Amino acid sequence: MASGFFAILDDLAALMDDVAVTSKIATQKTAGILGDDLAVNAEKATGFISSREIPVLWAITKGSFINKLIILPIAFLLHWLYKPAIEIILILGGFYLAFEGVEKIIEFLFHRDKKGHEVIEESTKNEDDENSEKSKIKSAITTDFILSIEIVIIALGTVLEEQHPLLTQIITVSLVSFLATIGVYGIVALIVRMDDAGFKLIRKSNDKGFFSKLGHLLVKALPIIIKMLAIVGTIALILVSGGIFVHNIAYLHHFLPDWPSVLKEFTFGMIGGLLAVALFTLGKKIYTLATRK
Repeated sequence: MASGFFAILDDLAALMDDVAVTSKIATQKTAGILGDDLAVNAEKATGFISSREIPVLWAITKGSFINKLIILPIAFLLHWLYKPAIEIILILGGFYLAFEGVEKIIEFLFHRDKKGHEVIEESTKNEDDENSEKSKIKSAITTDFILSIEIVIIALGTVLEEQHPLLTQIITVSLVSFLATIGVYGIVALIVRMDDAGFKLIRKSNDKGFFSKLGHLLVKALPIIIKMLAIVGTIALILVSGGIFVHNIAYLHHFLPDWPSVLKEFTFGMIGGLLAVALFTLGKKIYTLATRK
């Protein structure tokens, strides 16, 4: 009896050791996509009024956890039943990310400058309109879903390479996926609350000394960081989508072999985004004509 109990403990220890080692390898391999994930989601989680930042971020974080709960069993099931389905889903997701990135660039380059009263009216409307907030949260969770698929697939590929038992694979991929959510949105929370931390430092130091200067620095830095995140997040969307195309479409993987990988991924991301925007615009016009009385 005692020997059986200790044998179980020994098996558990060996399992946890395998999970720890494999999780470390998987985390290293997902580091790149986690950086892009951070840039994209930080950009999407900012731009709300101060009192709504944490509730909005928490709503997106809960959505991210639900995404993982949906993706994990489906990923293992599809890998067992039909492996190419995962690649197809990733490619479709890549078009969605590329569409979002290119649409932002088009809007920035070709948008009409609004007059003062239009900006005030639009700003007031957006702040008071709960549907606008819900729409942004939904968009952020949808983008997170695509990025989560890639994180899960990379982590799954790592454990399959190591040829670990199924239980180790499930625990490792689940652990890496949920740690990704905690890490990414934890950092995003720190970013969006920088100004509040700065104001507290200013108040507590009576606006004097080192902590006062640090507080002013945090307050002044936040708008700059948000603008940078908007740029970096858009580029990350295109690079991630391009990376999905390059790694999951054999022809593109071997096309232009002398090009640097970043340039190659950005180019294919832009092309995919332009195609997606063109198809979306055409579909929208066809739908408008079809439904016009």
